[in-house]
Order: sequence, then C-alpha cells, then structure tokens
Amino acid sequence: MWYWIPILLLLYLLVFLPQKRRRTTAAAHHIRRKGKKEKESMEELAKQFIGKECLIYTITQTEGSVQGTIREVGAGGMMIEDAQGQLQAVNLEYVTRIREYPRNKKGKKKSVVLD
Repeated sequence: MWYWIPILLLLYLLVFLPQKRRRTTAAAHHIRRKGKKEKESMEELAKQFIGKECLIYTITQTEGSVQGTIREVGAGGMMIEDAQGQLQAVNLEYVTRIREYPRNKKGKKKSVVLD
C-alpha cells in the first residue's frame, strides 16, 4: 500500500506542476507581443492613480501583487513607495491590473482584501 505514495508524487510533479508554469509563460509571451498602443494605454491608465495607495497585480511576483503608493509613472515603468518608505520600480509590461486599495464606509483601509 505504501508504494503508491512515490507514484502519486511523481505523477503530481510530471502533470500538475508544468501546467502552472505553462500558464505563466503564455501570459508573459502575450505581454511581449503587445502592440505599442496597448503599452501606452496602460501607462495612461496608471497615471490616473498617481498619489493613491494601490494594489498592483503583476505576473512576475510570487505573491501576485505589490502594494503601495504610486509616486511616478514613466516610459514603461512606475515607481511605488511601500509602507516602510522604500521605493520599488515596476515594469508596466508585466502589470495586469491596478486597483485603488479598498476602504470601508468610514474611510479606513480594509484589513482583508479578497480577490
């Protein structure tokens, strides 16, 4: 009975793990093939969020998002300041979604953000 465990583990490693990697690779390939107009439109959209605390979703982050205040949007990238005051540069080619940090009715930041 115990001999099934290594077989199932091997099956997981050969079947399910590569599927996740393929999806990420396909998304990255699609972003690289974007036209110039699509890149410019994301830059224009990101400029609307300057000075606001946002959640920025990317395909390259392991956790999937970056949180902070957008300070500057330039040619192909943006500067984000996190809660500790550190600056991060994010490539706009890999940004899939930008959203303002959700707040409750009293204006306080929500403690749990579910997407």
